[in-house]
This record gives sequence, structure tokens and C-alpha cells, in this order.
Amino acid sequence: MKTIYLVRHAKAGSAHSGDFDRTLNDVGLKAAHFMAELLEEKSVVPDLVIASPAIRALTTAEIFCDILGYPKEQIEKRIEIYEGGAGRLLKIVQQIPDNCTTAMLFGHNPTMTAFSNLLSGGGIDALATCGVARIDLDIKSWSDAEAETGKLVWYDFPKKHQ
Repeated sequence: MKTIYLVRHAKAGSAHSGDFDRTLNDVGLKAAHFMAELLEEKSVVPDLVIASPAIRALTTAEIFCDILGYPKEQIEKRIEIYEGGAGRLLKIVQQIPDNCTTAMLFGHNPTMTAFSNLLSGGGIDALATCGVARIDLDIKSWSDAEAETGKLVWYDFPKKHQ
């Protein structure tokens, strides 16, 4: 059994200096802390964190890492998450070392929604900003991850708690 948490970056400001360099706004910073604390309450401990290197996704990942006790310097940054579609994310997941049981992936929409639905067979219309989807995969090796090999266990997002 493998578990992956798919996290869409928190709310970001407008693109004054280009999309890649957008930073989290105050709402996003608050939401990232809130959602990370919810995962901490659920005793979520990632073995591996992979993030888009875009500022808003990386900052979201760093906040989660601070709260969940994962070393920020060990975040694996993959440009394919920023540039690619669900198929490229599947290739990243298939390369996760098998000694890792729980992985977290931080990225962007619409790719994160498409990837969640690819793995689990559907269930999410649009991953909200700072939304987190937990998908359990009944596989022994990450290389066995394919379309619909996972089950959406839960999906949570900040506005659900307002």
C-alpha cells in the first residue's frame, strides 16, 4: 500500500513579474498553515516531498514541511510539475523509491485535478487552492502506479472549514 497526498498550491497574488515567480498572498499563507496543521492532527508524516519549483508551490510545500517535520532542504523540485500534464506527473510518481510509503506532491491546476482523477478514477471537479487529496494505491511498487490504481480516501480544502 502506498499513499500520496496531492496538494494544490495556496492562493497567490497576481503575476507582476511573471507566473513562475508569483508569491502567496496573505490568504494563501494562512490557508497553507491551516491545512498543514490539519494534516499534522491526522499524524501525516511524508517520506518524500516533491514540488513544482514555482514560488507559490514551493512556498506552500515549505510551510507544510515546517509543520509536518520534513526537512525543507530535502524537497525534490521537479520542473515537470509546473510544465507538464497528468501523464508527466504519473511518470514522476512511478520513479518514487519503493522504500517511501507516503509521498506529497505540490503543484498547480488544472494538472493536479486531472492527475488526482487519473489515479483515482475521478471524484474531484476542481482541486481548490490549498486543497489536499489523499489517494491510497493498492500497489507494492510505485512503478506499478497507473490510471485508476488508487482510491480517493478524502479531499479537504480551506473553505470547507469556514
